[in-house]
Amino acid sequence: MVGIRRLVLDVLKPHHPLILEYAKALSELENISGVNLSLYEVDQQTENIKVTIEGDDLDYEHIKEVIEDMGAVIHSIDEIAAGRRIVEEVETLQDR
Repeated sequence: MVGIRRLVLDVLKPHHPLILEYAKALSELENISGVNLSLYEVDQQTENIKVTIEGDDLDYEHIKEVIEDMGAVIHSIDEIAAGRRIVEEVETLQDR
């Protein structure tokens, strides 16, 4: 069983803990092979981060629990990949 292989999440978090701590906590979860966090917006009290997680049979509910336990909230699931392999998005004429 391979299940969910990639999740891309839009997350709103307080300034503390730092994204380093989120990356470490998420990377220690079962079935996760890699985590990438990118900061893309900062205001006086919060930060928006893009969280990309790859692995085999990812457990969204457990990932969500870890993120929320650290004081953040998931705004949206921006991308999801499932199956035996990850299919990369292809640019079409409409995207240009």
